Amino acid sequence: MRTKISILFVLLIAVAVKSAPAAQTPTKVTMTTGSFSEREAAMFVAQDQGFFRRYGLELTFVHVRSGPVGMAALAGGDSQLHEGSVTGAVLGAAAEGTDLVFVAGMINKLIGNIMASPKIKTPSDLRGKVIAVTSASGGSWMFTTLALEYWGLDAKRDGITFRILGDESVRSQALLTETIAATHLGYTFAAPLKSRGFTNLGDLAQLPIPFQSTGIMTKRSFINSSPEVVEKVLRGIVDSMAFIAQPENKAAVLKSLAKGLRLPKVELAVEGYESLPMLYDRRIYPTVEGVRNVIRLLGLTNEKIRRLRAEELVDDRFVRKLEKEGLFQ
Repeated sequence: MRTKISILFVLLIAVAVKSAPAAQTPTKVTMTTGSFSEREAAMFVAQDQGFFRRYGLELTFVHVRSGPVGMAALAGGDSQLHEGSVTGAVLGAAAEGTDLVFVAGMINKLIGNIMASPKIKTPSDLRGKVIAVTSASGGSWMFTTLALEYWGLDAKRDGITFRILGDESVRSQALLTETIAATHLGYTFAAPLKSRGFTNLGDLAQLPIPFQSTGIMTKRSFINSSPEVVEKVLRGIVDSMAFIAQPENKAAVLKSLAKGLRLPKVELAVEGYESLPMLYDRRIYPTVEGVRNVIRLLGLTNEKIRRLRAEELVDDRFVRKLEKEGLFQ
């Protein structure tokens, strides 16, 4: 009798296993970024904590040399999304026909510091000096140019030269050796320079300048073919931002931030971590006004960009859906 029961049990298990649906293969997604600062904390944490896998995604987050490289990857189909600011590369790609659109905005203002040599005390001292940026019309150039404009400075008129050097780690080292006079840096890379007496000309987050600083971009054609993927990516990011906002997760966030920025010690990520509550907007709506502000700036010298309409470069349908579900409370 016991033998019959055992056989019956094995047969039932076999039938259950056979009828159970096969594990679903995760959808592979590639997202690029040309940025390299604490702004990417939400992406670093989402990957380390498995928030994208929670929604059936295998997301590869790739740091590329600059925004134009990211735009080329998106236009060519090598990536499906890009995380970054509204820049010359982004607007240039849109002006040339890429069906580009912002679907989310995690940081909707200028952020970071304009750090300068100890010899420079005020923004006006930048006249005739060299400022380092990542790329021509890229994020760091845009941050710096808008700050200069706010301070009443104009690079051409005031003899300010932009030098293309690379990401924040490279530019902070150039400033440390005084190869350059100033550069825009996020809070993580600015902290060591502040402690060594370098001048912080301004915390840009305190300036009333509308700007789409860190957002998620994709192509309308990708939205049309894979709307569920876009939605799942944004869900993973919202989960990550909620995780970051909880003080009890500080150690895990610091670890992810230090790892993502390739910092030798976790302690070096503290300044960046502490800036996140001020930077991130839990209601991740992309900002039309922030996009319009850059069109205004770049449109002065580029007719194709001047013709762009900010409203057509923003699609907030997914964010509106998430808000109706109460995800931002």
